[in-house]
This record gives sequence, C-alpha cells and structure tokens, in this order.
Amino acid sequence: MPLFPSTAVALPRLSIPFPFPLHHSPIPLPLLLRRHHSSPHPRLLPLAASLPPPPPEELLHSQATGLVAASQANFMRVIVDATAPGLDHHRGSDLLCVVRALLKKIRRRVLVGDRVLVGAVDWTDRRGMIEDVFERRSEVVDPPVANVDRLVVLFSLDQPKPEPATLTRFLVEAESSGIPFVLVFNKVELVDEQTIAYWEDRLRSWGYDPLFLSVDKQSGFTALEEMLEGQTTVVVGPSGVGKSSLINALRCNQDISEEDPIHKLVEQRVGTVSKKSGKGKHTTRHVSLLPIASGGFLADTPGFNQPSLMKVTKKSLAETFPEIRKALKENEPKKCLFNDCVHLGEHGCAVKGDWERYPYYLQMLDEIKIREEIQLRTFGTKREGTKQVSWG
Repeated sequence: MPLFPSTAVALPRLSIPFPFPLHHSPIPLPLLLRRHHSSPHPRLLPLAASLPPPPPEELLHSQATGLVAASQANFMRVIVDATAPGLDHHRGSDLLCVVRALLKKIRRRVLVGDRVLVGAVDWTDRRGMIEDVFERRSEVVDPPVANVDRLVVLFSLDQPKPEPATLTRFLVEAESSGIPFVLVFNKVELVDEQTIAYWEDRLRSWGYDPLFLSVDKQSGFTALEEMLEGQTTVVVGPSGVGKSSLINALRCNQDISEEDPIHKLVEQRVGTVSKKSGKGKHTTRHVSLLPIASGGFLADTPGFNQPSLMKVTKKSLAETFPEIRKALKENEPKKCLFNDCVHLGEHGCAVKGDWERYPYYLQMLDEIKIREEIQLRTFGTKREGTKQVSWG
C-alpha cells in the first residue's frame, strides 16, 4: 500500500477572521501590521533615527510623539506634541517614560531634546515607553543635549572671577559644536565700569562681542531674550556663575502659567560660591529643558569647570580660534606652506604667535595630541589582541 495516495484530497478552506475589514480600517496598514506582530510594541525601523516624526493620523491610540524634556536616572519626562486623532486633549501633557531595552542594546542613545516615539502609553497614570528616536538636527556632547539651536556660554565677572584658560576651553567647545552661541557675563553689579570695559575690549580682541547683565538687578536681559525667542537654548558654564538663576529670571520674565506641565521645574535650585576655593558649588544634578512663553526651551545643565574637548582634533583645533581664522583670511590668497600645518611657527606658516591666547592654543594642541596617540595605541592593541595566529 503506498504511503501517500495517488490522488490529492481537497482540504477544507480555513476562514480566519480579521479583527475588522482592511478597507474600513482607520489605522494605516503598516502600523496595523505592527500591532498584530508577535511583539506588543512597534518594531524599530532600521533608518528611524534619520526619519522625521510620523503624522498624527498614523499613530495608534497607545502611541504619541513628543520632546524629551528631562532625564534623571532611568526615567525620562516627555512632553507630548502629537497623538492619535481623538486624543488631542493630551497634547502638552507630560509622560514619565523608560527607554525600551532594544534601544539600549543597539546603543541608540536617547538625549534630552530628542523627538521620540512613545508606545504602550497609559494615559491615566501618564506613563509610557520610548520606542524610537527621530532625526537630530544637532547634538552637544558636554552636556548631552540634542536638537540645540543656540548655546549661551555664561561666565561671571566676580564670585567666581573669569579664568582666561577656562573661558578659552568653553569657547573652543562651543566653536567646535557648529551651533551659534553668545558669550554672556553675569554679576556686573559686583564690579566697576572700568572692569567691564576691560573685559569687553579684551574679548573683542579675541574675536567675540559679549553681553553683560545682572540677574540680581534684573538688568541687561532685552538683547538676550530676543536671541532666545522660539529656540532651544543650552546654557553652559562653570559652577557658580548663575546658570540656574539666569533661567529662573528669564522664565519669571516670560510669565509662565502654573498649568505648565513641568511648572514644578521652574524654580531651579541655586547655590553659593565656595569661600575656600572661590568657585561655584554644583546645584544642578541633571539636564532638563524648561519651556518659555515665546515658544522656545531653556536647558539647565550641571556645572563643570573643564570641558572635555572630545570632538576637537589637532586638525580642527585651529578652526575654533577666531584669531587664527582672521590671520589666515588676512593672508589670502597666500596660505600656509603645508596643508597639514598646525601653526607651531614652522617655516611657511601664515599664523604668527603674537596674540594673547596663543599659549592656550599650544597647551590644548599638546593635550589633544597626547589623547589621540593614546587612542591610537589602545585601538591598535585591541586589534592585535583579536588577531589569530596559525603556527601550522
């Protein structure tokens, strides 16, 4: 007897009911297929990090898009800016979110300022899970903030006094980011007019036109407020110069409503200057975006006294000094004799060493060279360690 019959037996047709007709489905097919995928959460798209947010009509009722406004420990606070149709009343509210484990596994970092897709939203408890990160316009390393439109490099004229070396490092870090920035000096009420004029002339010789203001006296804010309107701005500077106080003053001037979803973050903690070291004490512990009435955001960041300069290379360092850019422009069309010139006074170099910050440039150049050599040796050691040798 044959194992299989010679004639085919017609099998009964199985009818698997779909939850609702496709042609009447209010949800687009791609998201519909994601919903009925084995995973309870939408799948990550390979190119999602370079894509813009989807339109609201493509979102599920358990999804939303929003802006990461604060990050602390393993939690992030997201301000909702788009929801599925019928849930518009949740726009402007905030969700306490965790980051999906898969994002951590593929090392897709979520930063304050990112536009994100939130899934598994519980609108009652205002909780959710960050499923994906959308395209970034810009990114700041120190502190880690995404989609920044402007930087405010804040120093004080006294308590603590500005240190030219530290100020130069902050300016180099700001220049290397490629983001427009403004240099601001606070606490003008603690010094006389002669000191203000001295620093104004000195900084103009560096190639900068600083703003001077007083948070305590509420003076000098007009020009700065015009620059910040409708933009996401990060305030950076050493501890104790008044970053949190400046943000509090700007937000109070904007008359923020108490119904603001993150109104509780308005009053940032402020600290005093250490009597022993003369430097500021750290009061801000994490990065947070604070909305202002003009439609923009201000980012308060933890104070630090030495930017890392991790994105600056020995080739790009010269581009972060206005004095070098000016010297090269004045010598056009003549240029340095060697294309890889790092302006150490070599034969044929168009940049002379007769400017004030040249010693700081040389110091940072040596620091970057040492760092790059260490990275090269470490990388070479790792490559050699993974090499397999056959002895026949």
